[in-house]
Amino acid sequence: MSPRSMSTATAPVAGSAEAMTIARAAAEELTRLLPSTVPLTVASFDPSAGPSPDALVVRASFVGAVSAEVMVVADEAVATALAGADQISLADALRPALEAATATLGAGVLDATTAAPVGDALAQDGVTAVALADPSGTAQAWFGMHLRQAAPPVPHQRGEGGTPVHDERAAMRLLNDVEMTLTAEIGRTRLPVRQVLELVPGTVLELDRAAGAPADVMVNGRLVARGEVVVVDEDYGIRITEIVSAEHAG
Repeated sequence: MSPRSMSTATAPVAGSAEAMTIARAAAEELTRLLPSTVPLTVASFDPSAGPSPDALVVRASFVGAVSAEVMVVADEAVATALAGADQISLADALRPALEAATATLGAGVLDATTAAPVGDALAQDGVTAVALADPSGTAQAWFGMHLRQAAPPVPHQRGEGGTPVHDERAAMRLLNDVEMTLTAEIGRTRLPVRQVLELVPGTVLELDRAAGAPADVMVNGRLVARGEVVVVDEDYGIRITEIVSAEHAG
């Protein structure tokens, strides 16, 4: 059963396979917009390796086809990215990521985001939690979701024709001054450890991409565009030739 087709009258039990599937799908979308300086992937939640009780959790209520309480603990994971953005609160900075997460639940509206010490919020009854781990497997952030049994009346503005007023671009503008690391990748190869240890100056490595093929442009480890390598004032640059949509980013 997909998150979008789930009945709000029979929300899955926290910790069940269905609740975990829904939470992991939401967490995957959350990591796509989380302003972390390292790529994060969804992993199992280990309470013994969870956040400290005084870590800040950003949480909000989502009301719609499926209603839920969502929360993310990522104050340390995004600290570097937000270091130069003094005008943005942690709650505002993480709101676009929470909106992306709740979009997996279907139509609805996300209430105001708030930040407070997490305490034992991730371990409370009804909460399904996952960790967001760096490439080494170490948890750097955590995401929790509490699916509610029924959807109360939706308290939000509506536009003409009863359409909810929701502007994702406006929410993203809050992050305009947040710096993220972009990298260009011209190809990859795999070598056994023995050959890696035998590398010396002058060694030529054959990559998995033909000469002249476009390079991949990555943001925090996620593919966002492709382009051709150019030279700008004796420095390398990338001329963007293709924007990669989220569903094809892999």
